[in-house]
Amino acid sequence: MTELTRLEPGDKAPDFTLPDSEGREVSLADFRGGPVVVYFYPRASTPGCTTQACDFRDNLALLGESGYQVLGISPDKQAKLATFAENEGLTFPLLSDPDKTVLSAYGAFGEKKNYGKIVQGVIRSTFVLDGDGVIVKAMYNVRATGHVARLLKELKLDG
Repeated sequence: MTELTRLEPGDKAPDFTLPDSEGREVSLADFRGGPVVVYFYPRASTPGCTTQACDFRDNLALLGESGYQVLGISPDKQAKLATFAENEGLTFPLLSDPDKTVLSAYGAFGEKKNYGKIVQGVIRSTFVLDGDGVIVKAMYNVRATGHVARLLKELKLDG
């Protein structure tokens, strides 16, 4: 397996501008000044990705009280993201990266093991950025289930 470029705490987060589920351009720079959670997931409307997105949705108020914004990024096209957001009541931006440029810049796309085989794909990953766009946490190969609870605990937001 070839080693991917991995981002670490202290690294400057790669800037990006991507369309959201409604076709609006969203830039990481729009969120400067406050902490941001950027998470990468393989495919909208699949069981694991739905679980993870709904966990973020269900904890959005708690994250928001502490100033955190949430951005979800996948290679899905805008129309699929719009359906996903509507079906699941997702109120945070879902961004479309079909050419996987941003996924690759964050080390969230590349070789991974899937059921024992090495395949190319999205590596489920989450990054916490500070208000200056510097990575505070870089979490690769996270599990869809229980990930948000773990993140809240690590951020000391779980009460």
